[in-house]
Amino acid sequence: MASGPALPDSLVLEIFLHLPHEAVLKAGLACRQWLAVSRDEFLWRELFYNYYRIPRSVPRHPAAVSWYREFKRLFDCIPCVEVQTLKEHHDQVLHLAFSHRGHRFSSCSKDCTVKLWDTERPDGSIALVHSSSMRQFNWGYTQFSQFNADDSLLLVSGVYLGPHHSSSGEIAVISLENYTLLSRVRNKPYDVFGCWLNETHLISGNLHWIGDMTSCSVLWLNKAFQDVESENVNVVKRLFKIQNINASTIRTVMVAHCRRHDSPDLLLDYEAQSQAREQEERSGQRRQPLFFDLGGSDSEEEDEEEEECEEEGERPHPSHRPYLQAPGLSERLGHMIQGRRSMAAGDREIEARVAQIMGKTRTRPPDPTSASGEGEDKTYLLFTTGSLTYSPHQIGIKRIMPDQMTTCGPVLGKERSSEEFFDSLDHVIDIHGHIIGMGLSPDHRYLYVNSRAWPAGCVISDPMSPPPIAEEIDLHVIDLKSLREERRSLRAHRAFTPNDECFFIFLDVSRDFVASGAEDKHGYIWDRHYNICLARLQHDDVVNSVAFSPADQELLLSASDDSTIKVWRSPRMVRLARAPPRPPRSRSLLYSLLGRRSANSANLNGKP
Repeated sequence: MASGPALPDSLVLEIFLHLPHEAVLKAGLACRQWLAVSRDEFLWRELFYNYYRIPRSVPRHPAAVSWYREFKRLFDCIPCVEVQTLKEHHDQVLHLAFSHRGHRFSSCSKDCTVKLWDTERPDGSIALVHSSSMRQFNWGYTQFSQFNADDSLLLVSGVYLGPHHSSSGEIAVISLENYTLLSRVRNKPYDVFGCWLNETHLISGNLHWIGDMTSCSVLWLNKAFQDVESENVNVVKRLFKIQNINASTIRTVMVAHCRRHDSPDLLLDYEAQSQAREQEERSGQRRQPLFFDLGGSDSEEEDEEEEECEEEGERPHPSHRPYLQAPGLSERLGHMIQGRRSMAAGDREIEARVAQIMGKTRTRPPDPTSASGEGEDKTYLLFTTGSLTYSPHQIGIKRIMPDQMTTCGPVLGKERSSEEFFDSLDHVIDIHGHIIGMGLSPDHRYLYVNSRAWPAGCVISDPMSPPPIAEEIDLHVIDLKSLREERRSLRAHRAFTPNDECFFIFLDVSRDFVASGAEDKHGYIWDRHYNICLARLQHDDVVNSVAFSPADQELLLSASDDSTIKVWRSPRMVRLARAPPRPPRSRSLLYSLLGRRSANSANLNGKP
């Protein structure tokens, strides 16, 4: 029976425009004509914007080669399929960190262990290779870890239960060659966490209270281990000494190595997205989140002061996670906050004024060389801080100069006059909310910040009574090249704890995606260019940390209060792993083909 005349391509295209993408792909298998139309660029452009609900003013990713492949990337390459659940921890898992090669990762937990895992097994599964308990060093739990640049050392940060149940932390350095402990460094308060500056030096913190609401944070550079040269070279050196006011302290330090940013890993079209948001606001249509279910001390005098402080009872920090506090601190924390709140308002105002005068008259002015050098590499120290209340609401930025990269030189750093007691910050970015997480993009150009916003227009009159915080978590993006916030529209995850119980939620950034945990028992993944939420990753309790593999962004880990680590891979990788291997071509068949080709060549040349 003869087939009828074929439908015009324009009519087939019009029909396909009204079909979901799955139906278009299936229809393309019917015949060659429909297959060609099903790959039409105009068709997939419309399907792309309609399915992902992206404003049409947002352009296609500059690295994309076609609308079809870009649709497929967002649909098929998101690590949203759970492939393995690791249950070796016996308490809440707080943090995950990959090695730079991606061949291993570490996990920290309330069970006071740090565990190392292998990701390169032949069957694709993940297995435990080592576990170290820190209880023998009187730790309460491990809370953070980080590999150094060459993956030979592991920094582990935790809460150290010292005398009188102090809230100080400690940093340990573990060799990954034989898993021996190389050094331990004091870290106060413990939510400074600590970080690597380079392969052999790490940064820790210390805190000295000057008054009831005023303190001084000292950031130290420490050599990770002692060697033969350590007899003649310092193993510690003071980097910065920064004044804190209104009960705030420096926390969550990290280092950004900004390499001129000649080739950023992602081009963000902020103007187009901001125009699209303005159009939505003018039209009164506020877009809701959309989810795609894709299948040491300064001196001996200060040491004595610290010892006296320990004897009198150390001041715990006013805003730490309840289960991250050392035993016995909860009651003292309540008494401390209540005591400071009961201070006369006049006394607080007097101390605040004295602290401001002291800061102005005894702070070293910024180094003019730190702002110079537009085209040179820069290393920044980033941390959370505050000026209005104890809850962290600002990002502090301080450049680390090349001569500060080692512990050589005076222990107390550069010479300064007696009037230059504090170091000034190079830049401060106010987030106007409680900061609960930070993460750097792979090229260190963009800083992503989780925060819970304060009410618009709120005024803080009492530093011990910060404004109420929103349940929605905002994910801010700060460009470290321009040192300004670029956009503030990544939103989907939620948190419910109040200010005094608010805790850190670790996020991570890959080349194309950003992921974060949340208190609503899910992890979340967004696309960095299109600014859309692509997937939710389910747990049975709070998700504290997520981590992308630096070797493959289609592999993601998530850690939760449910004591598990879940392993997520993309649908594409799952299909490839389940596909049967292609049988190798037999050697006899190969020789047969080569023999025929030789015979045909001989016949063409006229040989018998």
